[in-house]
Amino acid sequence: MANVPKLNILMCGTGEYTTGWTGSGASQSDKKVGVVGLTCFDLRRLGKVDQLSMVGVNGKKFPDIRAHLEDKIGKVYKDMDVGFKSYPDDNTVDPDSYKKAIDDLAPGSAVIIFTPDTTHHPIAKYALERKMHVLVTKPATKLLEHHQELIALAQQNGVACWVEHHKRYDPAYADAKLRARALGEFNFFQAWMSQPKSQLETFRAWAGKDSDISYYLSSHHIDIHCWYVEGKSIPTRVIASAATGIATSEPYNCVEETEDTITLMVDWQSIENPKHKGTALYTASWTAPLKAGIHSAQYFHYMGQTGEIRIDQAHRGYYVTEDASGKSAYNPFYMKYSPSETGHFDGQRGYGYVSIDKFVDAARSINAGTSKASDYDGHGLPTIKNTVLTTAILNAGRISLDEKREVKIERDGENWKLV
Repeated sequence: MANVPKLNILMCGTGEYTTGWTGSGASQSDKKVGVVGLTCFDLRRLGKVDQLSMVGVNGKKFPDIRAHLEDKIGKVYKDMDVGFKSYPDDNTVDPDSYKKAIDDLAPGSAVIIFTPDTTHHPIAKYALERKMHVLVTKPATKLLEHHQELIALAQQNGVACWVEHHKRYDPAYADAKLRARALGEFNFFQAWMSQPKSQLETFRAWAGKDSDISYYLSSHHIDIHCWYVEGKSIPTRVIASAATGIATSEPYNCVEETEDTITLMVDWQSIENPKHKGTALYTASWTAPLKAGIHSAQYFHYMGQTGEIRIDQAHRGYYVTEDASGKSAYNPFYMKYSPSETGHFDGQRGYGYVSIDKFVDAARSINAGTSKASDYDGHGLPTIKNTVLTTAILNAGRISLDEKREVKIERDGENWKLV
């Protein structure tokens, strides 16, 4: 793609996943220097990206963010320019600053959204209406109707709209997809994902108010499961249950609506064989122990008609033990932060990086006229169209918790509805 024009990118959101910076300083998680910003800076170094900008709500954070990026990235990796245009200015707080930032882009630019869950839909909608390519973090939206609106907008404007479900690019998860589809009809799926209680401090501003731990974490494995059985089975019923009491107590004191752990039980129906029904359990928690040696516990068990698959993504057989911090498990397949022999960033094969890189390649190809946005719906990629059932399940789970009832998922012409 050497002759394809470079892509201009706006990064929406200035938090941990974009910059590695939190309100209290540098992140202490496995994303110490972020993912989105670092990847975009490197793609610019490699000639795929041209102009970079970043937008948040509070411009007063940008001096600290710039200093952090220069210290942790600019001074660590050779030839890495960490410059970007920021919105709003350094003295302004403006929750609508994303509009000005998007308006300053030319059509065909890209908007990467890593912001609180309730803001995904309005930002993505504003960008798509102005013919921008969009990559939005999971969950794409909180409501099924909003997800389906984004599908329509992307189609109308001929632009890419993808969801940043990076686990699809994990080599083990990707390999397991083909193996799962060879195991006959789907029968059972169980997934667990958790993060330590310290995340309640990081996400205190929105935890239990704007979203929940199921939207935040279970979205990963719900998408993986939907991907594995795509075209073979469909979800039909969701029942949710939640544990409470830790997040709302000392020292975290989150709002009373904050759940600790949420489990969604989902019925699945085979498309081709009425006799075959499956069951799935998706559990997510942000009240895991603080010193478990991992930031995110994450594993699943898939059982089909003729076999089963188990993957523990948190433990890859790579452990480091230090006097100060004890034993820790590392996952360099996600993001490799150690420099290359030449001193350059060397994480281009990590699936956190690949997820953004593939989107950038698609956007550039669409801009050059060598592909259409709709082409990617058939490639097993996490396009907005291909991820609609993930949102349907998550939305149904929230309704089930709030209204204490089962929620059914049904076809509604070309769309889906919750009953």
